[in-house]
Amino acid sequence: MIARTPEPPYVAVVFTSLRTEGDRGYAAMSRRMEELAATQPGYLGLESARDGLGITVSYWADEDAARAWKQVAEHLVAQQRGRDAWYADYKVRVAVVHRDYGP
Repeated sequence: MIARTPEPPYVAVVFTSLRTEGDRGYAAMSRRMEELAATQPGYLGLESARDGLGITVSYWADEDAARAWKQVAEHLVAQQRGRDAWYADYKVRVAVVHRDYGP
């Protein structure tokens, strides 16, 4: 599903990853993080796709909201588990969206 975002500017956090083999709790944690993110102040939406390379983009009202999400205790646990078990490689990019258009 394509996230419905407001008029720019807003912040996009792009998380690109390569998974390790096996689930080891990944799917359940991923669902939980989507649920938890949606309850955070400034959350605007999320888009995610995986076909070998995974890309998840979360949208936030501003950089403060994106930074606050990074520090949520349960999210910190998921980040550590990702580094320890789920990701062979990853990259996080934070950007300000200046233009947004579509049909």
